[in-house]
Amino acid sequence: MLKRVFIKNLNILNLKVFQLVKDNSTHMKPLHTIKLVASRYALLGLLAATATACFNEPNYSNVPQIDFKGFSKYTLEAGTGVGQQRRDSLVITIGFKDGDGDLGNNMPLSNAEEEQYMQAGGWGNYKIRTFRLENNQFRELNNTEERFLIFPRLAREGKTGAIEGSLDLRQIYPYGTRTTNYRVKYRIQIRDRALNVSNEIETDTITVPYAN
Repeated sequence: MLKRVFIKNLNILNLKVFQLVKDNSTHMKPLHTIKLVASRYALLGLLAATATACFNEPNYSNVPQIDFKGFSKYTLEAGTGVGQQRRDSLVITIGFKDGDGDLGNNMPLSNAEEEQYMQAGGWGNYKIRTFRLENNQFRELNNTEERFLIFPRLAREGKTGAIEGSLDLRQIYPYGTRTTNYRVKYRIQIRDRALNVSNEIETDTITVPYAN
């Protein structure tokens, strides 16, 4: 059975959302700040915008566009967390732009929303494929835990307009009694609630541990 990975259970992360909308004084307005409870695959949406005295709304496509921003990696030693072994935490950051702001879903998904995604390729609103360097060739790994990833709605319900910012995906790579380091890279896409699929980006390569 396909495993759904939603945003729940474990670490609390902050999600601060800005949207490019106008009030009476034509200032950029923050919409809301919420907290997420994140799973092993923790998606954190961070929409950053610089306030200006006056602006014209960007002419972004309603099809989301993404780009690779970078990695953040650190090692957690054994005992950091109850019953936890030594592990590497890797955060993959992508930037995004979307013209009508229909990114993310209310949580939890309704049965109708889940069925809509399943019938349109069998993945959620965030798709990541992992490639590992073996014998001088990158081989795609079959990881069912990465097949159905969902990040929450990024703009307040009922609000439309251009949004931009970044999404962080955190993955955990545990060490074992015997561990081999591999070079990996990722290919990522997102899609909106209308099922418009973004461009696919490829990350840089990075070394992570795999327990034998």
